Parts: sequence; C-alpha cells; structure tokens
Amino acid sequence: MVIKTSQLANVKSTVHFSCISKSNQYRSHLPLKPTTVRMSMTQTHHTHPYWASLQADIEAHLKQSITIKEPLVVFEPMHHLVFNAPKTTVPALCLAACELVGGQRNQAISAASALLLMEAATYTHEHLLLSDRPKPKPVITHAYGPNVELLTGDGIVPFGFELLARSNGGENSERILRVMVEISRAVGSGGVIDAQYRKTMDSGSDGDEMCHVEGIRRVVEKYEGELHACGAVCGGVLGGGSEEEIERLRNYGFYVGMIQGMLQRGFKDDNKEVEETRKFALHELQFFKDREVDAISTFLNI
Repeated sequence: MVIKTSQLANVKSTVHFSCISKSNQYRSHLPLKPTTVRMSMTQTHHTHPYWASLQADIEAHLKQSITIKEPLVVFEPMHHLVFNAPKTTVPALCLAACELVGGQRNQAISAASALLLMEAATYTHEHLLLSDRPKPKPVITHAYGPNVELLTGDGIVPFGFELLARSNGGENSERILRVMVEISRAVGSGGVIDAQYRKTMDSGSDGDEMCHVEGIRRVVEKYEGELHACGAVCGGVLGGGSEEEIERLRNYGFYVGMIQGMLQRGFKDDNKEVEETRKFALHELQFFKDREVDAISTFLNI
C-alpha cells in the first residue's frame, strides 16, 4: 500500500486519541470490546526496502561507536546484546521524520542510534534468564549469564545518552537536550517501565476478559505507542521542524506504534480499532500534504 498525498484529503478529521503535550501522556477513547487477544513476545521483522535502508545506516553508525575492544568483558557483551536484539521501526521512524521536515539523515542518526540502544537495553532486561517474566515465556538462547546481561543492559542506557551528547559538536545543544528529555520520558517510569509493570500485573490477573483487553491496550499505548511517538518527535526536532510539525509527528508516531502493538498482540489488520487508528495516522500526514509523504507513510504498511 503506497499512500499518495491526494488520498489524504479524504480522511476524516475526527481524532479519538488525545495528546496532552504538558505531560506527554496519551489517552485512548477507542470503544472497548471483549476481543480475544494473545500476547506475542516475538518482534515483527520489517523488510520494507525503505526501512531496511534506514536500519542499515543506523547499524553502520553504531558499529563505529561500539567496537569490540579492551576490556573485552565489557564490549563483547554490549556488542552482542545491541546487535542481536529484535529490531523495531522506532529508530527508522526517527530518520524518516527528520527527512520529512526537510532535515538530512545524518542530523538524526545519533538519536536513532540512541533509540536502538534503549530498545536493546529494554529487551535485555525484560528477557533476563532468571527474571519473572509474563507467561508464555519465550525460548531465548543466552550467550551470557544473567549477571552480565543485567549489568551490560544497565550500561547500554547511559552510553546511548553519551552518544547523543557527543553528536553535532555542540552546534544543536538545545535540540539535543530536548531529544534527551523525550527519550528519557519514553523509556522511563512513565513509559516503557510502566508498560512492563502493567504487563506483568495483567499477566498474573484472573480478571474478566474486558479488563484483560483494556490492560493490553494500556501496555501498547505506553510501550509501542509512546516509543514510536518519541522516535518521530526526535527526528522532527533534529530536522528543524516547527512546533506544529513536531506535534503532528508525535501523533503520527503514536498511531503507528498503536497499530504495530495491536497487531503483534493478536488484533487483525481489518479490526475496526486498527482501521480507525490508521485513519487517524493519515489525518496527521494530511498536514504535510505539500511534502513527500510516501516514504514515511510506509510505516503504516504492517
């Protein structure tokens, strides 16, 4: 599905997800239905040529930063855990958003790399060999013991912020600082960590199905939704986008993440909620109708 700008004009302007910019929290007002869902611990492997190009640039940048050197007990595990973690479209969306607002890919490459690092650390912590993970527990081959993975995961996070702080030679310090704040919020106690907690609590609950579905939806909002929103915002900020462009990208990224999260957890592509969320995402892209939106719209082709 390739979305042309001419198609965007037909999208309804009603948006049911609200973005509260003061706290960067989202609220879903989609109708709750007792849909049967399943928790999938595997990540979707994205093979779209545009995503592959963006991902290749990000990994090339990271490989220059994370080399296997002394002390090997530090850098070998970091290299392994970063480049073997499942990939998502969050870092790639960061670069795509930067290009959409007129920026160059290199302006956001450090932020995209930092986002990949944050996701690698999150995945590592969530799948520690001895952790009390939600069921069903995935079968994962661990190259290192839980002590090494725990400490290495802890070290990956500050390395991501260091990578950001060293980027652009201080020329865009205010933008870099803003991006660091966005990332820390998305992966912190109000974002990914909150989602992990909610997922753990929901998996152990014996409540009715509607409560279970609502719990999953809240996890998707906090996890895939806010991470993708963060990626899009970081790209918009570093690409020099206006405040309105950045907020439109925040909404678009949120909807992209919601779609991906719902599909990964058993919602069908033709599910009403998925279809409505895709319309909301297209509505946000309508703001960029004078730009080339075909590339970034491919993130809806899940």
